[in-house]
Amino acid sequence: MQLTTIIVSYNTRHLLDECLADLHRAEAAIGGGICVVVDNASRDGSAEHLVEHHPDVQLIRLEQNVGFGRANNAALPKVHTPFVLLLNTDAFMTPESLRLSLDYMQANPRCGVLGARLLNRDGSPQPSARRFPTPWNVFLLQAGLERWFTGTPRIDPSDFDAERAQECDWVPGCYYLIRKSVIDQVGLFDPLFFLYAEEVDLCRRVKNAGWQVHYFPDARVVHLGGESAKSDGEVTASRQIDALSIESNLLYFRKHHGRAGLAAHVMFEGLAALLVGARELVRRSSIVRLSTGLHRWRVTLGLLWQTKFGTTPTR
Repeated sequence: MQLTTIIVSYNTRHLLDECLADLHRAEAAIGGGICVVVDNASRDGSAEHLVEHHPDVQLIRLEQNVGFGRANNAALPKVHTPFVLLLNTDAFMTPESLRLSLDYMQANPRCGVLGARLLNRDGSPQPSARRFPTPWNVFLLQAGLERWFTGTPRIDPSDFDAERAQECDWVPGCYYLIRKSVIDQVGLFDPLFFLYAEEVDLCRRVKNAGWQVHYFPDARVVHLGGESAKSDGEVTASRQIDALSIESNLLYFRKHHGRAGLAAHVMFEGLAALLVGARELVRRSSIVRLSTGLHRWRVTLGLLWQTKFGTTPTR
């Protein structure tokens, strides 16, 4: 057995059957595999559905929602196969994706983490091979100034060739194939992160240890995105997820860029809000974007204090 797949599930019972059916079709092409589902205290009967309809799946039930990285950490120490696939419940792969991915990993022994070509339901592309965020390139993205600073590496490169397998900085966690030996070497996901940035942080540690992270276009995955967030109600979830994203940025920049990087990020957040808001006032005589941006900055400042200046998560 080459592969163990770990799926973290949170209130996505409506997606489990399709996700697991696609996974099992792909597993058949590699002679089978082990599937572990970590249920993050779902309230929609996901765990009960798995017990009744998917008895072949190994189920780990958590008593509370601990987030993405920590939930994977509950399963990763129990893996004994050479490769581990982290798969979202809202990610649906083509039947040949696993076979091609494992063949690629075997042919590229320095590749520690492999990501897929991510697509929307309509076939349009999603960001799939990304560069590490910095306070500066995040600011340029938020302020809409990337085209004026062509020498700055973008988080999503403008010259990205989606048809070519290539090395990158990090790949999204919805389809995240990693060697077990890499996990054993660099460790589990950092529990500092509840949601967002955990796969970025892990890819950074993987590369620091001398491994490579690759994008592989022949593995095609339709990724819906945001399905777990919808379960908490559209308005509440969007606010909660936005705050979690802001918090993860604070934690990430403090961890990898130090106090100076954290201070630069917070300053740039405020500056981006003012620039975008001022631009909208000039163009449309509207204060909506300015108000939204300033609200985001207020949330940033509040979380800066709550996280003890980017050193402690709030949940």
